[in-house]
Amino acid sequence: MRLPIDDILPEVVTAIRTHGRAVLQAPPGAGKTTRVPLALLEAVAGRIIMLEPRRLAARAAAERLAEQMGEAPGQTVGYRMRGATKPGRRIEVVTEGILTRMIQSDPELTGIGAVIFDEFHERSLQADLGLALCLEIRAALRPDLALVAMSATLDAAPVAALMDDAPILTSEGRSFPVEEIWLDRPNKLRLAEATADLIVRASEERDGSILAFLPGAPEIRRTEAALAGRLSGTDIRPLYGGLPFAAQRAAIAPGRRRKVVLATSIAETSLTIEDIRIVVDAGRARRARFDPGSGMSRLVTERVTRAEAIQRAGRAGRVAPGAAYKLWTKGEDGALAAAPPPEIAAADLAPLALDLALWGSADLPFLTAPPEVALGEARALLRDLGALDHADRITDHGRTLAAMPLHPRLAHMLAMGGPSAAPLAALLSDRDPMQGAGSDLALRLKALPKDPAFAAIRTEAKRLAKTAPKAEPLTPAEQAALAYPDRIALRRPGDAPRYLLSGGKGAYLAEDDPLAGQRLLVACDLDGDAREARIRLAAPLSEGALRALYGDRIVWYDVCEWSRREGRVIARRQERFGAITLDDRVWKDAPTEAIARAMLDGVRELGLRLDGPAVLFRARVEAVRAAGKPLPPMDDAHLTETLDDWLLPHLTGVKTAGDWRRFDTAPALRAMLSWDQTQTLDRFAPAQFRTPTGRTVPVDYSGETPAIAVKLQEMFGQSAHPRIAGQPLQITLLSPAGRPLQVTSDLPGFWTGAYVDVRKDMRGRYPKHPWPEDPLAAEPTLRVKRRG
Repeated sequence: MRLPIDDILPEVVTAIRTHGRAVLQAPPGAGKTTRVPLALLEAVAGRIIMLEPRRLAARAAAERLAEQMGEAPGQTVGYRMRGATKPGRRIEVVTEGILTRMIQSDPELTGIGAVIFDEFHERSLQADLGLALCLEIRAALRPDLALVAMSATLDAAPVAALMDDAPILTSEGRSFPVEEIWLDRPNKLRLAEATADLIVRASEERDGSILAFLPGAPEIRRTEAALAGRLSGTDIRPLYGGLPFAAQRAAIAPGRRRKVVLATSIAETSLTIEDIRIVVDAGRARRARFDPGSGMSRLVTERVTRAEAIQRAGRAGRVAPGAAYKLWTKGEDGALAAAPPPEIAAADLAPLALDLALWGSADLPFLTAPPEVALGEARALLRDLGALDHADRITDHGRTLAAMPLHPRLAHMLAMGGPSAAPLAALLSDRDPMQGAGSDLALRLKALPKDPAFAAIRTEAKRLAKTAPKAEPLTPAEQAALAYPDRIALRRPGDAPRYLLSGGKGAYLAEDDPLAGQRLLVACDLDGDAREARIRLAAPLSEGALRALYGDRIVWYDVCEWSRREGRVIARRQERFGAITLDDRVWKDAPTEAIARAMLDGVRELGLRLDGPAVLFRARVEAVRAAGKPLPPMDDAHLTETLDDWLLPHLTGVKTAGDWRRFDTAPALRAMLSWDQTQTLDRFAPAQFRTPTGRTVPVDYSGETPAIAVKLQEMFGQSAHPRIAGQPLQITLLSPAGRPLQVTSDLPGFWTGAYVDVRKDMRGRYPKHPWPEDPLAAEPTLRVKRRG
């Protein structure tokens, strides 16, 4: 059968012969996966390696290529992936991580003439790394190495520019037209029910088998349940990565009856599923997001992007005209994002950091540069595992880990734990076959030897055991602790099973979980919530085992800190592993300076408190500063910022919020001034005013002018208004009872004016006090009149 890609195959061959590289755009169903490698056989000397993002797609592509040559896989065409290999003489279809290991073991790629990156639009981390490594090899070692990037929905221009302006070739059109059908109104039902309804509708309106896209295995199971009894004469076939390979093959194989394939994104690319005429797209995709702050990945369910929707719809037109039913409206379609983010921008970069260290350079031509923060966190983990030295150079142990087909955490566990750690490594590197059965890792390990759901994990465990070095056997919890030193969990005080991880983050167990009462756990799998993650898989760990494994990292700390909850400084001696405290004792002889420094944090929390004398002193300083004199600032912002300088030496004995409320800050403020500055302050803003009776009263500088308050009788005989540093004093004249009678900045004017009315009002109210007709002739006094 002729395919659209056939029309441009001569151009592809010419581009490889003349340029040695090409970017190929071809819509779904055009035939690029099954035609291009065969077309290049004559143009390329050496083997052709083609990368596929998934194992099922790699094996299916190899089988289809071999079939076109009238052969079985393992002759001209072969495949290589984790757990399954059939070498081919000229063409090998491999999963993406295989290429990286091939390059690390043979940087010249001896005997390989071309590398094809199929479905490059998926932008997997391994595909990005593989292309970057191949470009560096081509530039430095192998200018004859041919490179082809192929995709259905790729923005080709940036890729072509990265590949030294590679020719862009485009195959127009897909095999058959696909009609797109949207909802009339936004969906209000749950995803599984709505998808099931749409599948039933499509089956009634169209002929042919159906491929339905859902975000993950749980949604597939719920949709399968919602379809029960609604589709007669139809086989319902789940298709997702966690299924046994035989079940995956059954989903894509042709059958005698109509079928509905409920698939994840595993079916978006490279696979031609026989008899599919209809696509039902639930409009959701599940992606991994790595949070460098928590050191955890989590799965998020998001709307599909426009590129993914196009790719999915194209599945309906591979073998005949088809239809794509979409679980969203046409209006919503316009709001879809253009494409999903590349994995390198959102993934756990520990494997990448290890590969870059092994390669010896991080300066590779990436299409998207790895985020520096995430890469830094990845290197910190690798240093923690002993894979990198302090200068981030790979160690001998790191080379051992890089040779293992596992995440560096699990590779470290296998290297240190030996063959006995292989079952746990295989289990933790795969999907949990017992989701929802509690968190206890022991349940999975008990089921692993015989349960059919663990068949693939058993096979992988046997393979890993052969690669592991000999080592003293450890318990599963000890093995897990090797892989996750940052996820040793200590139960917090209280009834709820909440934990603190050694890496500093919070986590919790369901209250009815069998492990909820354990003091120490190793949290092997978490949901990735950055605030407080749910523990999905764990193993109880004894403190003795923790000390045996990490005794060199368990350290005593002297802790003197402010406790917001208790409102006081606490001084403790704590034995810690990372962020968790294994032993906690009172620090009886904590230094006074340490207590005072901790109290500063309390002051920052409680707020700066200035009592009356301190307020008056600060007002004097600010008044002199306003006059242009060089005194230090004492506003709240500056005082708070410089607490260490002016307050710390005076906090001896202050330990609680109550102590701080009673603390007199005035001496600490006065100590901020030198002797010369104090003289300047006293000269231009004296603290007190001496009244004509010889009594001293404080001067308030908080207003626009200095102010005092005195009883009216104390100012008798004053013909001139008092001044301070050239400024007239604002005087509040008080009654004998201390109540304000008049505020004046012109005392002589008061005596000749308003005093007459004040005298009339006050002499009857306070007859024992003097109220002379001529206050300028009277003696200042605080006494009452003599009797008689």
